[in-house]
Parts: sequence; structure tokens; C-alpha cells
Amino acid sequence: MSQHHSDAIIRIKNLRLRTFIGIKDEEIANKQDVIINVTIHYPAEQARNSENIDDALNYRTITKNIIRHVENNRFALLEKLTQDVLNIASNHDWITYAEVEVDKPFALRYADSVSMTMRYHKA
Repeated sequence: MSQHHSDAIIRIKNLRLRTFIGIKDEEIANKQDVIINVTIHYPAEQARNSENIDDALNYRTITKNIIRHVENNRFALLEKLTQDVLNIASNHDWITYAEVEVDKPFALRYADSVSMTMRYHKA
């Protein structure tokens, strides 16, 4: 698979947030932990050949937007939360690919967590 450009890859690892997720009574009443991992690809040329901060993808802004959205909303389904985070993570013209994984720790008795992964590919 030959690529004509080299991508810069940003990874936001193990962003631990608390939010309302689920439809059971105890889930509606109590915030739960979620762990979010985000991977974002974009062509590196802009940032690599410039000292201008406007040429770089601002991962702090992306992270703040994810935190604000997740912590200030309620989600019935893990799918909705994951899609919302993916929408935020892929919301920049440069982005060619984004992947979001959201873990719900202890959602299953015998498993460390249950996770949902969604991906965005630029058309």
C-alpha cells in the first residue's frame, strides 16, 4: 500500500471521563467511568514545514471538546457516545482518518471492560 504523503498520527490515550451512560435505573442515576482512546491521521506536511501553530492540528482543543461533550451529556447507548466522540475527533478539513474506542470498565462481570470502536475515513 503506497502512500504519496506521510501522515502525522495523533493518539489521545486513556482519556478517563465520567458520564451518564446506559438505560438501567442505576445507570441513569449514577455517572460511570469511560475510557476513551482516539487516533487521528492527517498529512504532516503543513505542521512539519512550519512553526505556525495554526498549521498544526490542535489536539488540546479536540480533547477539551470531547471532555465537555461527554461529561455534559447523557447517553443511552455506547454507540451514540462513540459516534459523537468520532464526530468531534474528525471535525477538521485535514483529517484523513480517525478512530475512536470507548471502554466501559466492569460492564461485564468476567471481563475487564466492554468497548466500542468506530472509524472515519475521508471520502
